Amino acid sequence: MLTIVKIGGNVIDDPRLLHRFLVDWAAVTGPKLLVHGGGKIASAIGQRLGIEPKMVDGRRITDAETLEVVTMVYGGLVNKNIVALLQALGNNAIGLTGADANIIKAEKRPVKTIDYGFVGDVKGPESINAKALDAILQAGFSPVVAPLTHDCNGSLLNTNADTVASVLAVAMAEKYKVQLLYCFEKKGVLRDAADENSVVEKLTPESYSLMKDSGQVYAGMLPKLDNAFATLQSGVSIVKIGQSEDVLAMAEGKPAGTTIALEA
Repeated sequence: MLTIVKIGGNVIDDPRLLHRFLVDWAAVTGPKLLVHGGGKIASAIGQRLGIEPKMVDGRRITDAETLEVVTMVYGGLVNKNIVALLQALGNNAIGLTGADANIIKAEKRPVKTIDYGFVGDVKGPESINAKALDAILQAGFSPVVAPLTHDCNGSLLNTNADTVASVLAVAMAEKYKVQLLYCFEKKGVLRDAADENSVVEKLTPESYSLMKDSGQVYAGMLPKLDNAFATLQSGVSIVKIGQSEDVLAMAEGKPAGTTIALEA
């Protein structure tokens, strides 16, 4: 079983939560791969440099200056700090962007109503160099992947970390049984956003549709859940969404978080 985890920015922003998560992540057995974000840190560093973040509907506009910032923060500061912490915990991690070993190719998002700048869209598992990733895993390393891709023409591209995790999971599912875990600050998908303990244990397409219709899930959770169902339909074996503190329990199949399933 290959375990792929995407860790959200709210955990990365909190040194205490991040350390606790990485202690548990280091204890996950078998081959594993970590995808991280870091948007709030990128915004804070940019502001210190006089570069104000530009957002549209929660999505970052990545102009040339912002691309420099996210490259420094995602591929440098955040990625290498995580790798160093994992080394201290005995987990031989290796930090990567999509350009390293050509692992993630993307295309610059075309301009429609909004010009997102240097934002990359990954077309599918054919954009992933699964052979190179497998070689890294077989060598005993745990890849830590920053949400930066490349266009094969010398430019890095800022890419959504949830998307990176899901496409990596689908590509690697051709060789491995893959479980994909989305870890963030909530205990899972909640029936009531105001009640942290109202976790939905299993979410199917039918129950998801009902929750959308009733307004129980909305905004930022929708693309995450749409991605989750799509990965299952594309060969990923297990998808779960839950709290970063529960990553080890979720990885070991214990009751924790929300399991995304195609059938009840």
